Parts: sequence; C-alpha cells; structure tokens
Amino acid sequence: MTQSDLAGRNIPRHWFKRLSTTGIFIGGICLAASLTPSLIPRSYMVQGVLSGTAFAVGYAAGVFAVWLWLYLQLPTPRRSIALWLRLLTALLVAALAVLCLWKAAEWQNSIRALMQMPPVDTAHPFRTGLIAALVFLVWLALARLFSGVVHRASAYLQRVLPRRVANVLAAAVAIALFWGAIEGVLFRQTLHLVDSSFRELDSYIDADTPPPADPMKTGSSQSLIAWESLGARGREFIATGPDAAEIGAFFSEPAMEPLRTYVGLNTRETVQERAAVALQEMLRTGAFEREVLVVVVPTGTGWVDPAAMDPLEYLHRGNIASVAMQYSYLSSWLSLLIEPGYGAEAGRALFQAVYEHWTGLPPGERPRLYLYGLSLGAMNSELSTDLFEVIADPFQGALWAGPPFPSYTWRKVTNERLPSTTEWLPSFRDGAIIRFTGQKNNLENASAPWGPVRIVYLQYASDPVTFFSPSSAYREPDWMKSPRGPDVSPELRWFPVVTMLQLAVDMMLATTTPIGYGHIYAPEHYIDAWMEVTSPPPLSPEELDRLKKHHAARFE
Repeated sequence: MTQSDLAGRNIPRHWFKRLSTTGIFIGGICLAASLTPSLIPRSYMVQGVLSGTAFAVGYAAGVFAVWLWLYLQLPTPRRSIALWLRLLTALLVAALAVLCLWKAAEWQNSIRALMQMPPVDTAHPFRTGLIAALVFLVWLALARLFSGVVHRASAYLQRVLPRRVANVLAAAVAIALFWGAIEGVLFRQTLHLVDSSFRELDSYIDADTPPPADPMKTGSSQSLIAWESLGARGREFIATGPDAAEIGAFFSEPAMEPLRTYVGLNTRETVQERAAVALQEMLRTGAFEREVLVVVVPTGTGWVDPAAMDPLEYLHRGNIASVAMQYSYLSSWLSLLIEPGYGAEAGRALFQAVYEHWTGLPPGERPRLYLYGLSLGAMNSELSTDLFEVIADPFQGALWAGPPFPSYTWRKVTNERLPSTTEWLPSFRDGAIIRFTGQKNNLENASAPWGPVRIVYLQYASDPVTFFSPSSAYREPDWMKSPRGPDVSPELRWFPVVTMLQLAVDMMLATTTPIGYGHIYAPEHYIDAWMEVTSPPPLSPEELDRLKKHHAARFE
C-alpha cells in the first residue's frame, strides 16, 4: 500500500482525487482475468465493456481494502517506499494488460474454433483496450460524483450532528439519490422503452401472413381465437411448420395434418380464461383424437422453437397435436427478471385444463401426453405440475431444453447426480425416469430401462443460461472441472468475481452462437431426444440420418 493511499484521515478525498495504487493493482488483475475466454465468444465491443467493468470492480475492491487497512490503524509505508511501489505497480499492470490483450484474440478464437466460427481479426485487442479504458473512466467519474455528493452532504450535516453520524447519514442520502436515479430514471425508462418495443413487435402483423384458410387451424374464420390476438410469435407458430403433404413426401407414405393450437396474451383477460379457450379450441379441432399430444410452454416472448416441433411432427407422421399459451412478450431473461411468476402461472393453468380433460377420457382412447419447454419455457413447464397431482395417472414424458439455472427440479437432480458423472452431462440414479443428453446422444447409457414416465433434459455444456450461477463469484463451478464439455474452451479458467461477470455477459449473448452451441438447440439433437421420450414409429438408420440432415439444412 502506498503513501498516496493511506495519507491523511479524510480517506474518500484521497480515493477520488488521485487514482489508488492498490485499486489499480487489483483492477489490473481483474481486467486481465476478464480477457480470458468463458462460454460464449465475445465481440471487441462486448469484451471492452466487460473488461472496463471488471477493472472498475477490482479498483473498488482495492479502494475498500485501503479504507479497511486505515480503519484498523495498521502501519503504512514511508513516502519514499510508496513512490517506488506506485511506479512498480504501474509497470506491472501495464505489462500484464498488454500481455493479456495480446493473448485476447487467441483466447476468443479457442472458443470460436470449437463452434466452427471464423477467427477474430488482429485489431480486436486494440479496440478492446480502448473501450475498456473508456468504460473504466465512466465508472470512475460516477464514483467521483458519488463521493462528491457524500462530502457535500456530510459537511452540511456536520453543522448540527457529530462527524461520524453525519458521514453515515450522508452516505445514506447519496445511496438513496443514486438508487432513485438508476431505478427511477434509467431502469424504469429503459424498461418502458423495451416494453413498448416488444409490445409493438408482438402486435405487428405481416401482410404476407394472412389468417389461415384451413378451418382446423387456430386463427381461421372458424376458430374460437382471433388471428390478431395471437401475437407475432403465435401467428408464426401457426403459419409455419410442415403440412401433411411435406411429411408424406419425405416418407413416401400418407401423413396427417399436424394440429397446432396457440393462445395469445391478448386473447382473453386472465390466464384461466386463456387456458379455457385453449381447451375449447383443442376440442373443436379434435386434438385429443391424435396419437400424441404435447403441452408446450413457450419462451418469454411467446416463441415456440420450430427446431423442436417440426421434427417431432415428422417423427409421428403428422399424427400429433400441440398447444401453447403465451404469458409474456418480453425476452426470457427480462421476463424472468420482471415477471418471474407469470410463466409458471400460465403453464400451470394450461396443463391443468388439458390434464383434467385428458384424465376424463378412457385410457385406451386418449393420446399420449407430453410436456415441452425451451429456456424459461422449460423452467415454467417444470412448475406446471407436481408429482402428487399426476402420480395416480401420470403423463408419459417431458423434454426440457436449456433449462435456466434457477430451475428447481433440474438443479435438484443435477446436484444428486451419480458421483462419477459430470455436472454438464449428469446421470441421475438408474436413468429410469430422468436422463440428460447434449450434442452427442447419451440417452442409451442408462443402467435401467425406461419407466412409465420419460423425462429428458437436452443441454449444451456451453449454455450459460443453464450453467450460470451466482456462486461462481466465490467458488469454481463443477462443470469447469475436468473432463469438460466438448464445446467448452480448454483455456477457460475460474477467477473470483470475474468469472461470474463473464457468465452474466454470456447469458445475454447466449443466442448469438451458431446452431448446436450455447442456447441455440439443433434439430438433430432434438430428434434424438424426442425419439427416446415419445417412441415414434421406428426408423431405419438411413431414414434417421436423412431426417436429421433434412432438418439441419432447414435451420442452418
């Protein structure tokens, strides 16, 4: 610690009048750590923002360490030693930053190579360093502003209050003012803008997508649900997807027209009313007369992944019905942050409506019932029911892809995995009820045959939506230990706090990867999972390979 850090009793004035040597040292280490790879490739812009923020976090930790040292009245170095320490620290941090910036492109390319992406260009480190410096200066300016508010408020309060009381109250006033500005101005205004944008996007009706002419489709003139009320994602779900002719042509045999039911957020006022009209629409179209019925919980925006549903409809030759109900028009991470209970409530209302009718049908005259969800939809599909409700008459299975890290069932099962298996591809007990798979099919490796209920988790080791954890701030996650997933860089290292920041950024970038990595699930991997869960009509190895290539080409 240097004399400039420790001189005087008015510590905040020295923190922000001149840069803290200790803060620069710790900040430089954090900046260097942030340049190492994590799960998702980062552009120079994102990397610069992340590195500048990591520098600021490390700097703040150093400033706090200096304050604590002085508060404990520990010995301080002499001025002459402090000057040499400052110079040495500056040289070490500069050398470390240059070295790690030079390595940054190589580190990023270690992930990009695994995901078959082109390498970053040679200007990547220079742009990253410049942006990181600017971001750090912005954070430093905000810190100086906060300190100035505290000092002014404290000076005013000291006229009538003891110094320490005045300092505490001044800090509380500054925190209240800054939080009010962030939450009331920045957060709320940004949220309002995002909310308005998503709402407008959801209500947009493409002139090239008219209401369906087929009376058996949701939104048609015969439907109980208006086309306009479906939302953009609902109209996409109904208007796209394979028809009987496409499926029949692929297999060179007759196929049925798949049935899709969708209820938009604006279809009815409450979730119970929307679930009720979904059931009525299913009865109108004969959904319960099909061989397979899938209750889908969409992502936050109401999107249903066609890479999951289209292959499933092929596998069952169109003899399938599916139903989905929108609960938000925000992206999944925003919906999880702002509306955490809406998705579970909607998923539960829909499942209960469908399950109640399904259990009232004779067992030999009803479809096999399955659940499906991706991302936030997977978590909310988990929450749509519980063991005690269905144990007497269970549904047949579920496929949950990319479950978010807060998913209760997923977390419990993962934590209770067999000790010999990894966190990114666990085995749970004997595999009779729950199995995990990824890019490589792992579903035939269980020690016991399937039981009456088949549940499959499809997850990629590089998916930060699944593998983010707040505890990564202070503990290395198990999935980082050897052996690692095939799509995780061998250069990835764990660093306290910094790794959590990296993974938080990764979550926001999770859908920027090529298909088959990150949070973008590939149809060929869905096919393997659906075949285990739903037991479709058998396919020869040649037909299975052709089906995977057919859908891989459609979604590449």
